Amino acid sequence: MSSDEYVLTLVLQVEKAERPGQTDALETAARAVLAILADDRSAGEGEWAEVMRRWQDARIRKVVRRARGAEWRRAAELPGITVVGAAAVMRVFPPVPLDEVPKDLAKLQVTGTDLEDPEELPAVADGVPVLWVNPGLTMSTGKTMAQVGHGVHLAWFELSDAERKAWREEGFRLAVRTATPLLWKELMATGLPVVQDAGFTEIDPGSYTVIADHPALR
Repeated sequence: MSSDEYVLTLVLQVEKAERPGQTDALETAARAVLAILADDRSAGEGEWAEVMRRWQDARIRKVVRRARGAEWRRAAELPGITVVGAAAVMRVFPPVPLDEVPKDLAKLQVTGTDLEDPEELPAVADGVPVLWVNPGLTMSTGKTMAQVGHGVHLAWFELSDAERKAWREEGFRLAVRTATPLLWKELMATGLPVVQDAGFTEIDPGSYTVIADHPALR
């Protein structure tokens, strides 16, 4: 592994008796990525600024892991940001070289994170940014969390400073939904930011996974 390539790690708290809903976890993961992008420590001369620049200048890799009990408590002691959803709790950590992931993160499981939504999802209110997931792909919850993280990252790149500030001030309001096949086809023609996966896991290289539909980018 090359130390020239950096990876950002997200860890979802999944206790034995308490599992968050799928969409709650996805939306919390997306907000966690935005939280670290917008954090003062990631900009200017902040303590994370250099690693954030190195990470974003190369392949922007994100890995989602899960933890519970003592594993979660150890992970939570490392520098990072904890973001809480309706029930989901996610911690995002500043990027590190691929071969320097802290041992308390590296040993956490990556695969096998599959959650379900407990009930039908509500309609998305007008004006709320939506991360649309490709209905033609089968991905685990963990894989999808990384993809929606990529989606909001692409949207963040394209927003102005004023638009970023406004989104931050409203708590990074957003929704994640799976598109219908017809809607996906329509969205692909809009020019909105779309994630094309490198295909390291689960899906074929070059697959389009998520479209970031932010009103400011319409």
